[in-house]
Amino acid sequence: MRVEPLLPDAAPFAAAGGGDAGGFAKALDALDTTLGSAQRAEDAFADGGGTLQEAVYERARADVALSVATATAQRIAQSVQSILNMQI
Repeated sequence: MRVEPLLPDAAPFAAAGGGDAGGFAKALDALDTTLGSAQRAEDAFADGGGTLQEAVYERARADVALSVATATAQRIAQSVQSILNMQI
């Protein structure tokens, strides 16, 4: 089993800070990869080919990534709403 630390500065969705649509697409692709890895680990455990530890670890990793992505999206939406509510 390969263990990859999930550090805030090295999170897959940190690439979205560039401000372009390509960075956003890369962030979504990285999140999809993380969720897919969790699903594969759970499927492998259900089929008897994987360990419970690996399945739980991958699901926890995916849950953290999804939580951070959700919080980031909410902050972006709040920022856009604040800009739209500014009087000129």
